[in-house]
Amino acid sequence: MTFDILASDFYSYESLLSPQEQEALAAIRAYLESEVKPIVGDYWNRAEFPMQIVKPLAELNTFRFGWAETKPFENSAVFRGFVALELARIDASVATFVGVQNGLTTGAISVGGSQEQKDEWIPKLASGEVIGAFALTEPLSGSDSAQGLRTTATRDGDTWTINGSKRWIGNATFSDITVVWAKDTADGQVKGFIVPTTTPGYSATKIENKISLRSVQNADITLENVVVPESLRLQNANSFKDTAKVLRLTRAEVAWAAVGTAVGAYEAAVKYAGERVQFGKTIGSHQLIQDLLVKCLGNITASIGMVVRVSEMLDRGEQRDEHSALAKAYTTARMRETVAWARESLGGNGIVVDYDVARFFADAEAIYSYEGTREMNTLIVGRAITGKAAFV
Repeated sequence: MTFDILASDFYSYESLLSPQEQEALAAIRAYLESEVKPIVGDYWNRAEFPMQIVKPLAELNTFRFGWAETKPFENSAVFRGFVALELARIDASVATFVGVQNGLTTGAISVGGSQEQKDEWIPKLASGEVIGAFALTEPLSGSDSAQGLRTTATRDGDTWTINGSKRWIGNATFSDITVVWAKDTADGQVKGFIVPTTTPGYSATKIENKISLRSVQNADITLENVVVPESLRLQNANSFKDTAKVLRLTRAEVAWAAVGTAVGAYEAAVKYAGERVQFGKTIGSHQLIQDLLVKCLGNITASIGMVVRVSEMLDRGEQRDEHSALAKAYTTARMRETVAWARESLGGNGIVVDYDVARFFADAEAIYSYEGTREMNTLIVGRAITGKAAFV
């Protein structure tokens, strides 16, 4: 399949990919453009997720690339970042679904699971046979999850009883398993559990009335005396430090998704600028519109440069928390500017979903906040700069 570098990749960073990576990315792009892009606006309006795309995404290996147990070929973190960008430039909700399935859920099992758990669950998640969710955030605990987690797990012989509640859990209305993080009542340490969603006492209720990522099925989860066997406790997740290892893996890909969201809005604005006629010529012929588009492209180009470098550091084992935190904080801020400029360039049509920009504009708000707010990521970087923690 022919691979064409996106016009929005102004400095041709995609040329860094190997031929095999480019071929895989081209296949994903072709499917998203032909089958997903035409339907996502309608699903976004209805606040539903297009479940029919899960199997094709699995067949395109989008749930497989990062894991030794399932990856179809050796690939780089830069390539996996471009996959996240590609998903988000079509629809941020689809990118978030894949991020939860492939990054957070599989990542939790990869980082915290025993070899037996990895062998059992990662192939099922990679094939789409099992849909996963990742339950860390709670109604009263978000940024302070390291200390403020209230969900508890109590061991009794070979079983654990989990009680508590979770909020904003993506995929949770239709997941088959949910990785639940809870404090062990014996030692106060955070531990992870693979909880089948059919377990008695487990319930998930869709969060309604969202203005952002409307197709993502976020849920409130209630856990009332949910009993799981010791065999479903993540055997190598014994403190919040292990939870943080998962977030470290996924935070950089959220930064890539932020860039993709900016790209999607920018591409829609460029298309509109070539079609909309005012004062006898297309608005793309006017200086003020060109200025907005150039500012968008500048943000996108700078952000791609940052996330490419962070992913290269990940491949070399050099990436630290502050590196991914700066990428997430910076790219989401630039995304927010970019989608606003793209919306501005459409005038009144920028507030209706028909032209796509409004969807990207709204979705940017959730990406700006989830997996570490700008403020929390700023404090992580600030600690690295000064040597002083200023979280409280």
